[in-house]
Amino acid sequence: MTKSATLPRTAPFAPEDIAALDRVIGSASTVQRAWLAGFLAGIDAAKGEHAAPQAAPVAKTKLTILYATESGNSEALAGAAKRDAQKRGFAARTLDMADANIAALKDAGNLLVIAATWGEGEPPQRAAPFYRALMSNSAPKLDGLNFAVLSLGDSSYAQFCEIGKQIDARLEALGAARVAERVDCDLDYEAPAGSFIADILGKLTPPDDAGSVIHVDFHRTAGEAVSKSAPFTAEIAEHHPLTSSRSESETFHIEFDLTGSGLAYEPGDTLGIAPQNDPVLVESLLRAAGLDGDPESAAALTSERDITTLTAKLVQDYAGLTGDAKLAALADDDAARRDFLAGRQPIDLLEAFPHKLTGAQLKGLFRPLPPRYYSIASSQKSVGEAAHLAIAKVAYESAGRARLGVVSGMIAERRATGATVDVFVKPNPHFRLPADPHAPIVMIGAGTGIAPYRAFLQDREATGAAGKSWLIFGHRRFLHDFLYQLEIQDWLKSGVLDRIDLAFSRDQPEKRYVQHVLWDQRDALKARLAEGAVLYLCGDAKAMARDVDATLTRILGGDDAERGQAELDALISAGRYKKDVY
Repeated sequence: MTKSATLPRTAPFAPEDIAALDRVIGSASTVQRAWLAGFLAGIDAAKGEHAAPQAAPVAKTKLTILYATESGNSEALAGAAKRDAQKRGFAARTLDMADANIAALKDAGNLLVIAATWGEGEPPQRAAPFYRALMSNSAPKLDGLNFAVLSLGDSSYAQFCEIGKQIDARLEALGAARVAERVDCDLDYEAPAGSFIADILGKLTPPDDAGSVIHVDFHRTAGEAVSKSAPFTAEIAEHHPLTSSRSESETFHIEFDLTGSGLAYEPGDTLGIAPQNDPVLVESLLRAAGLDGDPESAAALTSERDITTLTAKLVQDYAGLTGDAKLAALADDDAARRDFLAGRQPIDLLEAFPHKLTGAQLKGLFRPLPPRYYSIASSQKSVGEAAHLAIAKVAYESAGRARLGVVSGMIAERRATGATVDVFVKPNPHFRLPADPHAPIVMIGAGTGIAPYRAFLQDREATGAAGKSWLIFGHRRFLHDFLYQLEIQDWLKSGVLDRIDLAFSRDQPEKRYVQHVLWDQRDALKARLAEGAVLYLCGDAKAMARDVDATLTRILGGDDAERGQAELDALISAGRYKKDVY
């Protein structure tokens, strides 16, 4: 049955006329309505009257925001930039490099790249296949594409923002047109990144819309109560060692009470901790700068500034500030500066080249103190309003001085049960359990890399997930370093965990690591992959992650390294190889 056509109540007729027209039009056939429309148009034409022409829709300026992320910072910036761009009238979209096709970028029109650098000048894992394709000789020309690059990195690494630099140069080499000079951001990236994005959008905004300026908050989303800028003060409910007193890697289990915080997290997410610097180190810096007993400077160095990271920039800034000729010579000599930086911290610099400073000068030498992030070792389905962490105390000696990790030292030596710590949740959506509870998982980790897997297993136990779970865990010694041993054995007995393989490196003359387990069990691993298993890797990025990747490539490709890399890239692209490495 055809629905009757009626005029809207807002039509430019009196109510009684609308009712009359409804009686005629509502019962008219399609042919009758078409005849009536033509008849009325003919009358207007004969009188020389025409309806005002409608403005043609204006095509929106296209903008693709391409991001490469490891910890989620680039992805968050991309999302905020998209919202800003859409308010300015752009046809904007975000695109993860993991899902990007280089050839399709040619028609993107405008490209904003937000790229993080991971470790020693490496792309984030999910972005690695795209990065290799972009750098290859087979990459297509990108003439007609406008681009700008925002780099995120950590200036304590020699290859600071290297991935952003390489992408910036490569896009230009492929014929794309740079619309603004690249900006490289350190750990305190929010303000410079926000300014850069606003500037780029201003440059690309069509002239008719150039007068509209829209503020976007890059720091928090609507309804967010607890965040990096407004953390929750959580009490430590449990604080006990996970390792024996004879362990060479002292590790603690910490439980934070989140009651009343409203914080929610998923297995695989991380907990951010706002650090407090070691007061002994703070006092040493104040003495070296001639500021003993300055409470304002002490407060700033304790909770606001990064006083343990010595960078080339800090050396150069200190040389410029003091006018010290010997220090200036060190700052200008690349080789000598690299040698001095190795294993040293700012206190070593200030003691080697002592000068009296003002509080403002001392504070200005240091970058903001960034939070530290730890994989959450619990599932809220199991622990409720709490979050558990496994924290290994970082303690070592270098350049003749004992050193402590900022947060691990704080937790191990200056916090106990009942103390408080400022925390917030940072989601890690690319390191989550499969949506299908029947999907098998293979969890590879060493040391505190076991933390997210404890969360995974708690979650699978709480939900009754039926998928197979295989844990491959490594540490130094079975007797002293088998983290969460009793819980793991219980999960193995109950069937939550169907298989475990261990690698304790120092329990035999020849060191054995998780990659050796992978190679020995390569047939079983390939069988799990054939069943649709998702692989996870958590732990040290510098050694373990590289060795595991190399072993997986060998397992998947045999003697054909190129084929092995392609197979591994395919797993990454399919979301079946996920990393949380540090």
